[in-house]
Formats: sequence, C-alpha cells, structure tokens
Amino acid sequence: MPLSNVEELVADIRAGKMVILMDDEDRENEGDLVIAATHVRPEDINFMITHARGLVCLTLSRERCQQLNLPLMVDHNGAQHATNFTLSIEAAEGITTGISAAERAHTIHAAVAAHAKPADIVQPGHIFPLMAQPGGVLHRAGHTEAGCDLTRLAGLEPASVICEIINEDGTMARRPDLEVFAEKHGLKIGTIA
Repeated sequence: MPLSNVEELVADIRAGKMVILMDDEDRENEGDLVIAATHVRPEDINFMITHARGLVCLTLSRERCQQLNLPLMVDHNGAQHATNFTLSIEAAEGITTGISAAERAHTIHAAVAAHAKPADIVQPGHIFPLMAQPGGVLHRAGHTEAGCDLTRLAGLEPASVICEIINEDGTMARRPDLEVFAEKHGLKIGTIA
C-alpha cells in the first residue's frame, strides 16, 4: 500500500477522518490512529477502542495545557521516549462514569473548546492528555507532536486524539500489519519522519 504524503493526510484530518501515522522503525516502531480532537465523535472513540485497542490519548500544545492548568504526571520523566503525560482528565459536567465512548468524546471537546478553562475539567479521568513539545516533529518525532502538527496544518486547534494500533493477538502492529489495517478500514497511512 503506498504511503500518503503530508498534504493528503492533512486533507483527511481537515475533513474529520482518521489517518494512521507510523513512527520510525528505530524509535517506537508503532502506528497510531490520529483524528482531529475538534472533530472526534463517539463512534470514532468506539472505533479506536474496538479496532486499535491501544490507549486513547489527547495530544495538546503546551499552551493549551497551560490554559487548562494541566500538570505533568511526573516531575522527572524516565520514559524511554519522554512522552509528556499530564494528569488524566474528565469533563466537569455532563459525565456519569466517563468511560463510555460518548463521554470520552465529550471530555475531549470540553478540553479543546476555544475558551476552555481549568474549571471545565476535573482530575483524574478517562482521557490521557499528552503535552507536545514546542517545535513539533522537528523537535521530537513522536505521535504526540505529529498529531498537533497535522491538525495545525489543517487549520484546526492543534490537538488530536491518538490510539496505538495493537494486533488481535496483543502484539504491536508493525508496518505490514498497519498496511493491512489501513486497507481493511479505508484509511490513509503515512510516516512521521
């Protein structure tokens, strides 16, 4: 399956579609589903948890994290790829348990609304924000930064919902698996680098 270029990926992101982004084989060697946070619907969250099976995360710019007063999960990041998890979140209103696809989408929309404020969310919750590094993929070639960069290039709020793609047997999906997944679900696939 041919890889899509940045313009093709951005067009799908702008249209509210999911794409698959692969990072370098020498890095995580993983593929994530990516969709603009402003466009995410309950059925998109359900697709991610049903078919991708990874952790549903919300990529946010440093500025948005500051706007929401979201602290990092840890002071000293010891993770291999230095993924900047913040405290998990839930929408402050309109939520029962927070775990359903509809309530996760609601929480995401609360966090990325233009005038969102700290009082609009509570911690902990069922959405896991990731703070992107300033400079995007030019500074750190991760899915977090790529999600924010793609949405910014699409003219949207620089925030995306991402989820790692895991095979049915529980192993990480690698490029051959990801190409089959993309073909099966009619998704464009591209690389971060």
